Amino acid sequence: MKPDWDKLMTEFADSATGLVADVDCTAAGKSLCETHGVKGYPTIKWGDPASLEDYQGGRDFDSLQKFASESLKPMCSPNNIDLCDDEKKAEIEKVQAMSDEELAGAITKFEDMNNSAEETFKTEVQKLQDTYQALMKAKDDAVEEVKAAGLGLMKSVQSSKAKAAGNSEL
Repeated sequence: MKPDWDKLMTEFADSATGLVADVDCTAAGKSLCETHGVKGYPTIKWGDPASLEDYQGGRDFDSLQKFASESLKPMCSPNNIDLCDDEKKAEIEKVQAMSDEELAGAITKFEDMNNSAEETFKTEVQKLQDTYQALMKAKDDAVEEVKAAGLGLMKSVQSSKAKAAGNSEL
């Protein structure tokens, strides 16, 4: 994917309306990646820099180019309110009317909801992992028990009897 992404960055290098860039989340860009919820690599984000969205499309050059050409343009936002429909304008105006404290409180509330959902997910995945490990151990123990009970020997005797009877089928 990296060569296709580099090609796309070159294509959009002089764009006045869209930025295609990459960030090294293991070095200087680590805090930026944490801010925008980057958990795995490669992750593609797009949209308003204050509220980036996850890209879900194809990872080949043609798919990336098509998406970038259609999507990397000025969008409805508080800074481009003239691009918004009436419903979105009303929503933006409602949020803009909030005091700084109300806005900070609402942001904290929703970030807490996200964090809670993430924590619940991690906890439940760990439970699934623990269940998987227990089931895998139980299966391995049962297989070992079957082997120890003589299944291999029984199959060997069955094969030997079939050959002795002139039957080469197993």
